[in-house]
Parts: sequence; C-alpha cells; structure tokens
Amino acid sequence: MARIDFYILPDTTLDARLQFACKLAETIWRKGYRLHLHCEDEALARQADDALWRFRPDAYLPHALEDSDLAAQVPVTLGWKTLPAPPQDAALLNLHPEIPDGFDAYARVAEIINQHQDVLIAKRACWKRYKEMGHEVVPHQLG
Repeated sequence: MARIDFYILPDTTLDARLQFACKLAETIWRKGYRLHLHCEDEALARQADDALWRFRPDAYLPHALEDSDLAAQVPVTLGWKTLPAPPQDAALLNLHPEIPDGFDAYARVAEIINQHQDVLIAKRACWKRYKEMGHEVVPHQLG
C-alpha cells in the first residue's frame, strides 16, 4: 500500500499551490527519489514547468515535460497523460483533481490542498477514496 501525504495550505491561489509543489519537488528530489508531477492538463503542466524554472534563482531542479526528449534523463518529470511506469523509489505529486490510475505503483504519493473551493471538493473525494482503498493517509497542516 502506498503512503499518501496530504499537504494542506492556508492559501487559495493556484500560484501558492504551484510554489509549494516546487518546494516539495525539490525536497523529494534531494531525498533521492525520482518524481513525477501529474497535472490535470498540458496547460497546468506547462505552468508547473515554468514555476520550477523560476522558484529558486540560486538553484536548478532537473526536470522536463513528459513529451520532451529529456524526460528519460532527468529525475523530475511533469505530465498530464497516463502515468509513466515508475522506477524503484519513485514518488508521485498529484496535481490532478482525481486519483490517476497506476498511482499505487509509486513508493509515495503527495497531494496538495489549498483553500480554493474546487480543490477542496476534489481532494476531499480523493482523501475518502484513498482511505476506502486501505491506504495510509497522512495530513500535514501548513501554516
């Protein structure tokens, strides 16, 4: 069973959610995991890609969109299609409103909740579904 971490932000904006996703992605990468950010669509994946380029002017997090030639060579990928088969010790950061098929092949799964009504509704449903499937769900209330 995968461990599912829910990070609960006090903010309501997409920008705050993406900024936290960048920080979390860097933390996961530094711990030695490969990471896939699963987005709702190509537009969100491109926004997240842009956020990863901008979030730390003093550092670089090696990443690529899933349809890039570099995707197989970098530790962090961003996508919106079917989840890629994960290598061992891979983590999934789910920015999609639904739980993607194949999530349980990942060692860890992270969900980010902000206080936007649409996100709250979607992620409450995800929380409930993960619990029904028997996964360990761990909340992290951020300040």
